[in-house]
Amino acid sequence: MKMVRVMASGVFDIIHTGHISYLEQAKALGDELYVVVACDETVRKNKHEPITNEKMRVKIISSLKPVDKAIIGTNGDLFSTIDRVRPDIIVLGYDQKFEENDLHEKLLKRGYDIKVVRANKSAEDLEATRSIIKKIQQRRDL
Repeated sequence: MKMVRVMASGVFDIIHTGHISYLEQAKALGDELYVVVACDETVRKNKHEPITNEKMRVKIISSLKPVDKAIIGTNGDLFSTIDRVRPDIIVLGYDQKFEENDLHEKLLKRGYDIKVVRANKSAEDLEATRSIIKKIQQRRDL
């Protein structure tokens, strides 16, 4: 019987319970969970200067219970990462910018028959990374 490989991805700069919820949801969809941690260059381009570097983030993610394997993603080439991981399912975070149907169509055009699923938002997502950083800055300024 074939193992179902699930792929999730993110920055994971400051780990919080919203990340854990996302990874647990992803793991529940298959047998193996591969997590792609955004490389520093991608984080800088799309979000902010990383608080922790890519090697630290991938080591932290690798140690989490739901994760079977964590890798550092490539800058700007989602499909080369998909070639490396070979997932059966891709799970998007509730706030990731991809549209499920658009991504699925792009995958089909490239010959991939991969199911695309959106994770549910959890109450813990209210304490997202930017909110945590803002709290730290406010306390520093006191």
